Amino acid sequence: MSISQRQRPLYEVKANLFKGLAHPFRIRILELLAAEPEVSVAALHADTGLEPSHLSQHLSVLRRHRLVVSERRASHVFYRLTDPAVARLLATARELLLEVVSDDGALLVDARSLPRLPEVPGSP
Repeated sequence: MSISQRQRPLYEVKANLFKGLAHPFRIRILELLAAEPEVSVAALHADTGLEPSHLSQHLSVLRRHRLVVSERRASHVFYRLTDPAVARLLATARELLLEVVSDDGALLVDARSLPRLPEVPGSP
């Protein structure tokens, strides 16, 4: 079955969502945002250890792919997930990760030591 001309833009948007997720630090940033209603750039910097310019680039990619939104308040910028579905996607991805590495003892131990994700209604 081929993709119709009407469907193609939807698949492109979907592919772009995955492009937005396609970096370990962006996944970590999203996990941090999933754990709180909003997080300041300063807190994201402290938690990720990224250089400010690199953090800014990653946040820009996440904004461009509509995974996060930002709000400036005085001299501080805060980020939050655009939708609770992003947190559910992260929870599902974590579950899949544990399945994928289940046969590799060392990776499984490492995967289980990742920071806990918050409980998200509607996630597995």
